[in-house]
Amino acid sequence: MTREDKLIKRMESGDRSAAEELIRLLYPEILRYCLWHAPNRSMAEDAVQETFLKAVRYFDRYIHKGKFKAFLYQIAANTCIDMRRKKSFSDISIEDLTHESIYHETGFDKTESDLALRQYIELLPEELREVVILRFSQDLTIRETAEILDIPLRTAQSRLRSALKQLKSKLKEDGTV
Repeated sequence: MTREDKLIKRMESGDRSAAEELIRLLYPEILRYCLWHAPNRSMAEDAVQETFLKAVRYFDRYIHKGKFKAFLYQIAANTCIDMRRKKSFSDISIEDLTHESIYHETGFDKTESDLALRQYIELLPEELREVVILRFSQDLTIRETAEILDIPLRTAQSRLRSALKQLKSKLKEDGTV
């Protein structure tokens, strides 16, 4: 039984401290995800807070089958979409990204280090972009990625191959590779 599973069992028993501990455990991971989907850090932090509020608010409807992280990512994805719709943001520019305060967390520097790559990823169709973000920026396995997106494993693999092929083609076209 994972630490996450133990905390969920405690939450089901009404232990409020378990919810706080679970949030502390998963907060950095969900923030990294939201940073990819929000136009700035402030909006990403708002999205993370809203994600956890919704998760706690609707926890009594959640039936634990070992997929809480997938449940949380789905809430985060929907929250980011809702926030973007409400604010109707324009395209993200390199200038906007460079003015953001740098977020130092293990694993985040590698995703933030190449702003051009981020822009290439933004050009991918949403279904391909999500697979790339979950697989590489979140460092999830392809199986976990498939669970979060609620798609078959083979579909996730196919989307990842397609996305990488498109990225490679674009990088070659621009002379980056």
